[in-house]
Amino acid sequence: LAAEVAPHASVLILEAEDVAGYHATGRSAAFWEETYGGPAIQPLTAASRAVLDAGGFLQPLGGLHIGREEEREQIETMLAEFAGTGVDLTLVDPRDRIPGLRPEWALAVWEPSCAYIDVAGLHAAALSRAKKAGAELVLDAGLTAASRRSDVWQLETKTGPFAARILVNAAGAWVDRVAAMAGVAPIGIQPLRRALVQLRVDPPVPDDAPHVAHIGGDFYFKPESGGRLWLSPHDEVPSEPGDVQPEEIDIAIAIDRLEQVVDWRIERVERSWAGLRSFAPDRLPVYGF
Repeated sequence: LAAEVAPHASVLILEAEDVAGYHATGRSAAFWEETYGGPAIQPLTAASRAVLDAGGFLQPLGGLHIGREEEREQIETMLAEFAGTGVDLTLVDPRDRIPGLRPEWALAVWEPSCAYIDVAGLHAAALSRAKKAGAELVLDAGLTAASRRSDVWQLETKTGPFAARILVNAAGAWVDRVAAMAGVAPIGIQPLRRALVQLRVDPPVPDDAPHVAHIGGDFYFKPESGGRLWLSPHDEVPSEPGDVQPEEIDIAIAIDRLEQVVDWRIERVERSWAGLRSFAPDRLPVYGF
């Protein structure tokens, strides 16, 4: 937002942490998928494709939404929901595309447009564009108070005072707290913790393997460089805003679910982390005054 607005207005970015993007960009699973979030979100995702392609931030990945025979109705519902939207979806047998997939996982929707996002590159490019257009980034500037006087926001932060005519609340998991400080009624945006784990498996995962998600929402995994695998149990644990970490049970559940899907041997857990994903009650975007 700062990169787009900075050529037309004076822009100040107040970042609570000592590194920009610490809570979101640095913990993203980093895949672009048109169907993610459902048909109400899809037009926004599709509209972002040209910009991401032009910047060289996408790498082809392809995505499979897999299920068992008892989940056929969910597979068919997905195909019906996106019919006529322009999203390319095909019913396929995933066993031809994922070596070691257990035989009961015989249904899948193939989404060829799914891609890997270079989130670090995208974030750095946005910051660079914003700064070149005159935007100022202030780190360690967590908001402590906000009041509006004479059509100007007076902002108190850990770094010092600032003022602005328009205040954009883009605080992620902290948005309701920022709203309350500004005298605005919070709308119930709930941060939800999600765990991710990087595994070394045998046989190694090919770099050109697709992103794989359970049609019922129990897991997703995707290849990472060097034959590694990124895996999530697709968990959504209500959490307070903060520097969240994965629970051991989250990682154990993720691995257990993976072992019910493929015949791969888990050699070791190389690292694990967690992030917060924040949603309004209807899970749709929130924007505007």
